[in-house]
Amino acid sequence: MSPAETAALHRLEERERTLRRGAALVRENDAATELFILKRGMMMSFVILDDGSRQILRFLFPGDMIALSAIAYPRAPESVAALSDSVVCAFERPLLARIAADQPRLFAAVVALDQMERVALTDRLAGLGRTSAKARVASVLLEVRNRLRRLDPALGDSFVPGLTQEEIGDATGLTAVHVNRMLRQLEEERLIARESGRVTFLDEARLARAANHVDRLSGLDLSWLPAPTAG
Repeated sequence: MSPAETAALHRLEERERTLRRGAALVRENDAATELFILKRGMMMSFVILDDGSRQILRFLFPGDMIALSAIAYPRAPESVAALSDSVVCAFERPLLARIAADQPRLFAAVVALDQMERVALTDRLAGLGRTSAKARVASVLLEVRNRLRRLDPALGDSFVPGLTQEEIGDATGLTAVHVNRMLRQLEEERLIARESGRVTFLDEARLARAANHVDRLSGLDLSWLPAPTAG
């Protein structure tokens, strides 16, 4: 990035807000005036269905932009809450509009990353409708590990997902009991090992095949963006 683009991003991170695990950042149907960047921790976006059940849409990691739908809707279409103690940086919509006008290359990158998240959500939707319970659980484990590895390239095959079985279930359309059963099945098939909240991939290639998983982060192409200007 150019110095001007870096400075523009830093302006988005001037106001920090701390949230404890379980705290709500955005509530569905509330007025949408702020956007956020997750600086530390892990969060989730979700909707509450008519029967009171929760459907988790996305897991959010440091660097992710939160509530980007605020640029298109006056009210939030989904809720966002902290899965761990987290720090977010809040900024108003006009600041993003200024970036669109002053730093179009940076804004184009934001739009491209948002499209990557849309494709990942499409993958999850397809998985909910067409894959087995085991595949859905395996896909969540792969997604979380891949995102954590982006933050820490030295991360190997062993990691702490930081999710309860209920949260995995709300992301996959399964009960916590069913998630537990699928995790045990993955262990019995020697695809993963579990100990004290830590998951270790024993055969990642076979696990990815079982999950029908596509790593959308690794396929991201931003080569079409123009080179940064000196300004």
